[in-house]
Amino acid sequence: MENEKQNNSPKFIAVSGGVGGAKLALGLEKIIQSEDLMVIGNVGDDFRHFGLHISPDIDTLLYTLSGKSDIEKGWGLANETWEFMSAMKELGGDIWFQLGDRDLATHVERTRRLQHGESLSEITDYFRRTFGIGATIIPATDDQLRTIVETDIGVLNFQEYFVRERCNPRIQNLHFQGSESAYPQKELTKALGSTELQSIIFCPSNPLLSIDPILSIQGLKKAFAESGAKIVAVTPIVGGDAIKGPAAKNLRELGYPVSATTVAKHYQGLIHGFVLDKRDREEAKQIEKLGISVLVAETIMNDLETKIQLAEKTLQFANSI
Repeated sequence: MENEKQNNSPKFIAVSGGVGGAKLALGLEKIIQSEDLMVIGNVGDDFRHFGLHISPDIDTLLYTLSGKSDIEKGWGLANETWEFMSAMKELGGDIWFQLGDRDLATHVERTRRLQHGESLSEITDYFRRTFGIGATIIPATDDQLRTIVETDIGVLNFQEYFVRERCNPRIQNLHFQGSESAYPQKELTKALGSTELQSIIFCPSNPLLSIDPILSIQGLKKAFAESGAKIVAVTPIVGGDAIKGPAAKNLRELGYPVSATTVAKHYQGLIHGFVLDKRDREEAKQIEKLGISVLVAETIMNDLETKIQLAEKTLQFANSI
């Protein structure tokens, strides 16, 4: 049965990075039949720590869509224990990146399977099925892709910037190591070439740190544009600030105005529609002048009901364009 599902082409693709992306992906997963939804996870945040391969954005999707995530923290597993990190601290080990005991099992098993020749896609699909998730979840690429952050204190990998330094350094530039040789995951390529595909949703993730790594993959931006699907982005900026994370700070430091319009301009030429928060409704005309249709809606997702409501409105909007 699982093999049959994998052979079907999805009707909807969600492009996600981080917590905000996973929230909308959960809303979409609740209203779309499992075989019709594919969720693409960012792998630019992946890194090795304690010798383990860690895929934070993929894991956020797995934990969120399976109902296992720690809602209070916004990351990791609920009801987690921290004996491993306590022991590591006693040993004087590097503890800036927190790994819960149950979360650690995910990374150990992923690393073991990678060492035995499985691809990140195969492992992610195994975890998806083990966690009881119906929708397909895949990494954007099985090739190595890493977000490198050039800052005023030096060149950092993403997790050093995001977790160890808590986004405090001033960003001067971003680049995506490996993008020149990374290619889209094969199921994604197949889905983008299918006549079944109706809509692609860019979730409310940081456009610079979460979506751009995905768009840097060879041929993927072109494949999105030529897919024939309606492409809609949901704003991660509300009322001149990021809903969560450093998106506003990143935009400001790179010389961009912090606004939903800036995000729409960033995607101009690729997206057909933009979901704007009702607090920023005065920006609708500016965005429409870019040739992008606009839906004004409540985009803050505080619970499952609001996640589902935004997912429903976004899909209806994409269908109406």
